[in-house]
Amino acid sequence: MTTHIVQAFDLELRAITEQVGDLGRRVGEQVANAVRALDLSDALLADEVRAGDEALDRDAERIENDAINLIARRQPLAVDLRHVMAALRIAANLERAGDLASNIAKRAIAVMPSRLPEGMLVGLHRMVELALSQLRDSLEAFGAQDAALAQQVLAQDATLDELHTALFRDIVQHMSAPGAKTLDMVHLLFVAKNIERIGDHATNIAENVVYLVSGPDNVPDRAKNDESSLLATLLPREAE
Repeated sequence: MTTHIVQAFDLELRAITEQVGDLGRRVGEQVANAVRALDLSDALLADEVRAGDEALDRDAERIENDAINLIARRQPLAVDLRHVMAALRIAANLERAGDLASNIAKRAIAVMPSRLPEGMLVGLHRMVELALSQLRDSLEAFGAQDAALAQQVLAQDATLDELHTALFRDIVQHMSAPGAKTLDMVHLLFVAKNIERIGDHATNIAENVVYLVSGPDNVPDRAKNDESSLLATLLPREAE
């Protein structure tokens, strides 16, 4: 490519990267607000989260279209192509994480005006703090092309799985207690699973950063430490 074309490509790629970062920040806000709505039994905030999901979907689609058009027009190679492909995949993961935030808000509305047990909320907060930290760090790693930071996010995936398994067991045990509101606990199980999946999407983003910086042969295999799946088979399935 000529110098002029290279400069134009770099500008377009930078714009896409910035769009991805902005989308990621807004998804993080959606997740935090969805959990806050659950904490506070705030139906208005939950409704705002659900209403905001459509805009996230539109913006993710715009990133996808911009990335595909950039590939078609510029035909990038090697690391440039990996950068565009990583942006495509990351936007898709962010869109799905936004859907999960909307699902959490839906569950928050379903349990209102009940107050969930404090012990359950503590476990949930630990999960969401880690998942949001993973999301922030994975996006920072993408913007800076920082494979070392991405590897740190990957290493945290097992911890989030362990937190989810522990909370899942606590919730199931609480369901059998006298006076337990079983339906509320089922909703909380789904909230916990949604947070765990948000962490998975952050991990996917980190894997794409490693792919971008180091190539496809250097993306590590992911070990799962979430043992809630067997118990989860007893629950109805939920579409993402």
